[in-house]
Amino acid sequence: MPSKERFEFTAQGVTDREEFPMPPSGIVFLFDVDNTLLDNDRVTEDLQRYLEREVGRERQERYWTIFEQLRVELGYADYLGALQRYRTEYPRDPHLLTVSHFMINYPFADRLYPNALEVIEQVKQWGTVVILSDGDVVFQPRKVERSGLFETVGGNVLIYIHKDQELDDVEQRYPAEHYVLIDDKLRILSAVKTAWASRVTTVFPRQGHYAMDRQVLARFPPADVTITSIGDLLNHDLSTLQIGR
Repeated sequence: MPSKERFEFTAQGVTDREEFPMPPSGIVFLFDVDNTLLDNDRVTEDLQRYLEREVGRERQERYWTIFEQLRVELGYADYLGALQRYRTEYPRDPHLLTVSHFMINYPFADRLYPNALEVIEQVKQWGTVVILSDGDVVFQPRKVERSGLFETVGGNVLIYIHKDQELDDVEQRYPAEHYVLIDDKLRILSAVKTAWASRVTTVFPRQGHYAMDRQVLARFPPADVTITSIGDLLNHDLSTLQIGR
C-alpha cells in the first residue's frame, strides 16, 4: 500500500499523509465527517438500542453518562474510551466484547448522507478534498475508513483533538490560496472564519442535532453559505465558494 494511504499518529491528531507539505493548491475543500457527510445521530441511536438490548436500560444509561463525562474531559467523543471506563465498573459483564465488536464493525457506509460521495467527487473538479475531523485515534479513523470516505478523498484525512486549534498544521499540510470548510457546527465555522477571514468560505449544512440547536444558532454568526443538506452542493455553483466574505 502506498505510504500516503495510511494513518500517522501525532501529538496533534491523526493524519494519513507524510510530513512533507503538498504544493500550494488554488482551493482546498475541508469536509467534516459527523453529521456533515455521515449521519452520526443515527449511529448513536443504533448504539443506544444495541446497548439496551445487550446490557439493559440502566447500564445503557450509565454508559452514556460516562460517555458525556469523557466528552467534557477530553473535548471530543470517545466511544471506545467510554466503553473502557464502563468496563472498570462492570468488569465481569460478558456483553462487553459483543458491544466492542458492534462498534468496530459497524456498517458506517450505510450511514452516509444521500449523495455525500457524489458531492466529494464533484468538488474534486475544483480543488483538493480533505477530511478534517475531531476524534479519538481508533474509532474515528475506523469510521472514516469503513464509510468509504478515506478511499474517496484519496487518503487526505486529518483527525485532531481540536481541529479549530490546529489550522496552522492544516495550512502546512495542505497550503492553498483559498479554503472551503463544510461543517455542521457553527462554532467551528465561526472559529475558522475568525482565524482565516476572507481566505475561507464557510458552508453550513443544517443536518444533525447541533445544526438544529436554537441556542447555538443564536450564539454564532451565520456561515457564508447555508444549505439544507450536503447533497445540495451538487446543485450549487461551486465557483462562488472561492469568494470569502
